[in-house]
Amino acid sequence: MNKRICALALGFAGSALLAAPAMAELERISASDNAEVYFIAPEDGQTLSGPVTVRMGVKGMGVAPAGANFPDTGHHHLLVNMPLEGVDLGAPLPFTDHTRHFGGGQTEGSLELEPGEYSLQLLFMDYRHVSFDPPLISDVITITVEE
Repeated sequence: MNKRICALALGFAGSALLAAPAMAELERISASDNAEVYFIAPEDGQTLSGPVTVRMGVKGMGVAPAGANFPDTGHHHLLVNMPLEGVDLGAPLPFTDHTRHFGGGQTEGSLELEPGEYSLQLLFMDYRHVSFDPPLISDVITITVEE
């Protein structure tokens, strides 16, 4: 094998080994008793034109930016056309088109969505982007975006 390819392969293997602990399941913490996360807007079944403004609420806990480890706080995440079953609740939530992060502690955001039907669900997570145990989730709502 070419020395350059061998060195490259060893580098990738070493990187994977170093990243392995970071990818391990993290201990999930409990949310406050009676905590609840919900949509303020849009409403289930609503037809909208873009951009779509999403307003998020939480009861029984406070909102803080990601990385700010304060008791009884977390921040919002929005699942777009992604069932909760597709989320690893014991690991930090990846940044994708289907998992929107509001890590600045935002309670409102604007989404650019192509015309079509969308399912939306809120997932309130801790300072590490890890789900509370049990997960603090909203009802799933469906919206339609028109041109």
